[in-house]
This record gives sequence, structure tokens and C-alpha cells, in this order.
Amino acid sequence: MEVTFKVDANSILNVKAEDKASGKSKKITITNDKGRLSQEEIEQMVQETEEFAEEDRKVKEKIDARNILETYVYNMKNQVNDKDKLADKLQADEKEIETAVKEVVEWLDDNQKR
Repeated sequence: MEVTFKVDANSILNVKAEDKASGKSKKITITNDKGRLSQEEIEQMVQETEEFAEEDRKVKEKIDARNILETYVYNMKNQVNDKDKLADKLQADEKEIETAVKEVVEWLDDNQKR
């Protein structure tokens, strides 16, 4: 009598018993589905993952846009305030840039968590 045991990647046990004298054989497959997710549960999780991926993409775009705006505004603010660059060259009517920069900085500060 020869008995063969094989366990696959999904933990399914295949057992084969063969009587060498008579040549008869029997096979049995043993699965342990206890504690495993059903195919329906797996598909639901995949669907939720795809939905969250879209939401994550939108949040990332918003954060990226905010970071670009912050970088631009703070660079502009530094240039406006730098005496060697723009600060002394700005005329009264051109001070609007400085005011606009201040307003955007205030808006960014007020909307930090959004």
C-alpha cells in the first residue's frame, strides 16, 4: 500500500492511497474553509479598495495643489520682503502683490485642516 499526501498553496490536502498488489486506488481532497474569507467577501474587499483608491487620489490631488500654492506664496512673500530683490523696487500700486500674498497666507492658515 502506498499513500501520498500533497498540500497545495491554498492549504488543500490531497490524499491518494494505492494498493500495489491489486492496483486499486482511492483519492480524497480535504479542505479547511473554517476561518477563511468567502469569495463574496474577497470581492467586496476588492471593490471597497478600488472605491477608497479613487477617494485617496482626490485627496492627494488636493494636498498636492495646496502644497504647490503654499510653496509659490511663500517664495513670493520672501521675494517681496527681500530688500535686495523686490522690496525696495515696488511702487505703491505694486504693493498689491504683497497684500495678495498676505491674504493667501491667511487663507492657508485658516484652512489648514480642510
